[in-house]
Amino acid sequence: LSKQQLVDPLLLNLDQLLLGVKFLQELSPRTLDYLVSFGERLSVRIFASHLRVNEGLKAQYHDAFDVGFRSDSEFTRAELEDETFQNIRTYFEKFVGDECIAVVTGFIAKDKNGNITTLGRGGSDLTASALGAALGVTEVQVWKDVDGILSTDPRIVKGAVPVPRVSFEEASEMAYFGAKILHPIAMQPAMKSNIPVRVKNSYNPEHPGTVIASIRDPTEVRASPVTAISIKRGVELVDIVSTRMLGAYGFLAEVFKVFEKYKVSVDMIATSEVSISLTIDGAVCDAEVQAAISSDLEEIASVGFSTDKAIVSLVTNIPRSSDVLAQALRALSDASIDVQMISQGASKFNISMIVDDKEGSAAVKTLHDAFFD
Repeated sequence: LSKQQLVDPLLLNLDQLLLGVKFLQELSPRTLDYLVSFGERLSVRIFASHLRVNEGLKAQYHDAFDVGFRSDSEFTRAELEDETFQNIRTYFEKFVGDECIAVVTGFIAKDKNGNITTLGRGGSDLTASALGAALGVTEVQVWKDVDGILSTDPRIVKGAVPVPRVSFEEASEMAYFGAKILHPIAMQPAMKSNIPVRVKNSYNPEHPGTVIASIRDPTEVRASPVTAISIKRGVELVDIVSTRMLGAYGFLAEVFKVFEKYKVSVDMIATSEVSISLTIDGAVCDAEVQAAISSDLEEIASVGFSTDKAIVSLVTNIPRSSDVLAQALRALSDASIDVQMISQGASKFNISMIVDDKEGSAAVKTLHDAFFD
């Protein structure tokens, strides 16, 4: 196809859309999804053409919504519908030959009304994972700018080392609490289909990267009981002390009903008979939301918000979690870093601690020295 046939129709549509936004002075979530889809759709057309013309490869571009990606109508953060997977299989059987390289757009789909949607954070990785699960591939590869999953953020610890293999559960815990390699949602299709995901480095393709699989290699011997250390910044610590429901059932239910009302998600929680400490994302809980939560809870509890906190998480293996916690607290104490809250996830793969944000990097360095040096 010529340039005029390949990309000009999309560029014309994009120009018309931007003109409409300019005159209306409005950009709804639905229009935003339509707008951001153009970059991906133009890219696959150009890249597939490059593979054919310059590399001599049999390649064809495909828009994900033509392949069969269907989602709900939650624009900017849509979720895939179950029919997507059968749609993909049917499409590939009909339109994609065995020797053809399919270049597919990432992170976009269409809802039942034909509107283009985007899949939110990790949407491109989710696209790859969904394709792999639907087609029953032996491995899904995700290419990033680091040598797979590292023991911690290399911007904080220059000596961070690659982790050769982790379980899906470990990778999910790392991603949720700050590691930015793969979003947990992106791994779900591959995890459900028991398909390994390999994270590799675009700038160092010879490196084997990290394999994420259902179970770790039982023969693998690790010097450290800790798989990785992650940090999540911009966290708020909320202390809720019961004033009228001491020991009464229903206290937790009343508290979480309020957080649900304001659509505030809780990261960590620690409870006692009369109090609750929990953490929330500071980005979604400004002063106005804080005041509203405090007002709704004032009849049953006093509420205190502490800002500028960080969650430092250790992803570890299950049998030695007590040893890990003891060693971690000892190292942080020796470094005069105050731990304000501790929580272990239900999966037992994660031990998380709250520290002041200004001490977050120091805490990560201290823990990395303790477990990896």
